[in-house]
Amino acid sequence: MKNIYNINNIPNQYISKFQGAKTMYVGNAVGSEKIYVNIDYIEPGAKSTKYHHHSMQEAFFLIMSGKGIIRINDEEFEVKSGDVISKPAGKSIAHQFINSSEEVLQILDVGTKEEDDVAIYPDENILYARNKGLAFKVDDDIMSKGWTTDPNE
Repeated sequence: MKNIYNINNIPNQYISKFQGAKTMYVGNAVGSEKIYVNIDYIEPGAKSTKYHHHSMQEAFFLIMSGKGIIRINDEEFEVKSGDVISKPAGKSIAHQFINSSEEVLQILDVGTKEEDDVAIYPDENILYARNKGLAFKVDDDIMSKGWTTDPNE
């Protein structure tokens, strides 16, 4: 494995394109094990990802170029080149970037890799356990129907 790359030469297997956005998995390309380092390129009018938060993962974002909006805990804030955003672990801080400008929004996204992290998508009421490859729609509050976490009840 090569541990040094220029971001202009990251191999294609470490680049993902989706719905008006592109992510370069730079940390994976150079063999990072405990943190992820991504560069996101969000086209005008596009979103970075679905609105979500993580159970265990801590993240840090640096707006490298462009401007847009961060939706964070159902509020929207303008962001621009040079702005930094912290998303502490386990605080249920849902987030999503939206490019509201006419230029590409480029974001450095750095965070911890947490094997048992669960992503929660509040707009869709979905829980996603990536390491298990499982997603659950949470439509029913079974706790209110008498279910408990006690295995003997």
